[in-house]
Formats: sequence, structure tokens, C-alpha cells
Amino acid sequence: MFNYADLSIAFLIALISTFLLTYPIKKLAIKLGVVDLPNARKIHKYVTPRLGGLAIFLGAFLGALYLQPKHEHLLEILLGAIVILLTGMLDDKYQIRPVIKLSGQLIAASFLISSGLIIERITIPVFGLVDLGFFSVLITVLWVVGITNAINLIDGLDGLATGVTTIALISMFIMAIIDVQLIAAYLCIVLIGANLGFLYHNFYPAKIYMGDTGSNFLGYSIAVVSMLGLFKNIALFSFIIPIIILAVPIFDTLFAIVRRAYNKENIMMADNKHIHYQLLGNGYSHRKTVLIIYGFSALFGAMAIIFSNAPISMTLIVAFFIIVLIHIFAELGGLVMNGKKPVLDALGKVFKRKDRN
Repeated sequence: MFNYADLSIAFLIALISTFLLTYPIKKLAIKLGVVDLPNARKIHKYVTPRLGGLAIFLGAFLGALYLQPKHEHLLEILLGAIVILLTGMLDDKYQIRPVIKLSGQLIAASFLISSGLIIERITIPVFGLVDLGFFSVLITVLWVVGITNAINLIDGLDGLATGVTTIALISMFIMAIIDVQLIAAYLCIVLIGANLGFLYHNFYPAKIYMGDTGSNFLGYSIAVVSMLGLFKNIALFSFIIPIIILAVPIFDTLFAIVRRAYNKENIMMADNKHIHYQLLGNGYSHRKTVLIIYGFSALFGAMAIIFSNAPISMTLIVAFFIIVLIHIFAELGGLVMNGKKPVLDALGKVFKRKDRN
């Protein structure tokens, strides 16, 4: 069972540590020249230090030291996190090539696989529990690398990746408590605390960015937590749950890949057509754009919790609402139907009619 006092103390240790450590790390980043320079693609107009992800890692690590979690894969998880962290730090400083970043992510994933932490089976309706066999290694690599990069790609506005990952981790934490997944709950609570401690410095207007150091570490951490908790759940549709929780970064990444492939562009090259840029282009302010995406992340997280605990008769209804949410999210960003917004327009007419009445 859980000791909620210990969880609360670990949360506070992670939060306060990250909040305080961000100050010296900000100075260190400036001294080492690890800064984000403005350019035509980026929104910010001033030179801003990066490397904030190092504060998130250290804060979460200190919170975990208090909890002293025990797990057979913990050493390999930590080694993988260190590799991810170092890769991100190198990228923040030197803007390394995508293939080198990918190599670091693959090395981190290899630590997990060597320890036996893999996605071995998933539950599929009608078929039941399906053993992935040989494909388990491939699925694990794709999941770790995919989620790591999805979080990295959504890190385009002040506080966006920090908030979205915090909301996802809160959803995972609630589900870990419900399913009594001790290690998943421990990792979630210290990461939530560290994120919130950093968010004070990172919310618009940001004084420091997490950089690839942070976005890669958080993406890796979320992938690992989902493997420790969500994929271990043998409930119906359990393989869909982590996808729903991470719907915002996952679908933004999928939209980006499809868009770039359709336009015959390099799918590895950054652009300014992600959902957050589209919302800005549609007239929303920086702060409002971030809050809108927070709202969608929270809705998807809530839907995932309901979906995982709903009876079979309710899952189709919840699934319908999830599909509608995804479509509205895509419409808001002008990512479907050549920018047309039939669902949003219909909702707008309904609310206007209610206001008149």
C-alpha cells in the first residue's frame, strides 16, 4: 500500500529542489553559452538560457532518493536516463545531428531492453491478451524513441512541454494509485514535483527553457513509467490508455510526419506548423495557446482514466468522445480539411443561440 505522507514529502522535495536549482543552472547555462537564440522559426525575441532539464532531473532524483524505490529494472532505467540527459545537453550546446540524437535514444532504450523491461503483451478486444514475442523489442524501441521525440517536438512555447507532461504524469499517477503500481506512482510523483518547480521559471514569459535536456528526459521518463504501469495492466483496451493520455504530443507528431511526407519534406527537420504555431497563427495569444493545449491534455487524461475503468458498455461512448476531441483539436490547429472547422463552427452556432435565448 501507499504511504501518502512519504509521497507528499517526496513531491515537496522534488518541487523545492528544482525551483532552487534552476537559479544556478540558469547562470551555468549563460556562462557556458548554452542558450536559445531567436530566429525566423522561433517565437521568442530574446536570448534565453537552456539546460533547465538538468534542474528537473536533479530535483526528481532528490525526491526519489527520499522514497528509495526498489525495482529490478531501476539501475538500467537510471543509466538510460543519464544517456538521454547527456545527449540532450550536447544538443543544447552544439545542436548535434538528428542521427546522433537518435543514437543516444537507442542506447537508452537498449538499457531497458537488456534489463528485461519491454512491452511483452497487450490486451486487444476479441483476441484477449496477445503475446508480442519477437516484436516486443521492436515495439519497445518504437515506444521509447517515439514518445521521447513527441515530447521534444511539442516543446515550442513557454511552459508548453512542462505543463503537458505534468498533466500526463498526473493522469498516470492517478491510474497507478488505482492499480496499486508502486514504482510507477513513485516516479510520477517526483517528476510532477520537479516539473511544477521548474514551471515557475518556464511559464510565459520564460526565464529559462528546459531544452532538449529536459524534453528528451521527460519523454523518456513518461515512456518508462507507462511501461512500468499502464502496459502492465491487463484490462481490456489497456494498450490504448497511454496513447490517450499522450494524445496531444502523439497526434501532433503524427500530423507533422504526414504533413512533411505529403509535402515531400524531410520528416526530421523542424518547422513552424505544429499545433501550437497553428493556434498562434489563428490569432490566439501565447499564453492562451498554452492554456488551450493544457485544457486538451487534461481532457484526454480524464478520458483515459474513465476509459480504463469504464464497463465495456461505456467504452464505445467514451471512445466516441475521444475521437471528437481529437478532431476538434486538429480543427483548432487548422490541420484538417484545408483549415475548415465544421465541428467548431457548429458548436459556435449552438453557444451563440443559447446566449441569445
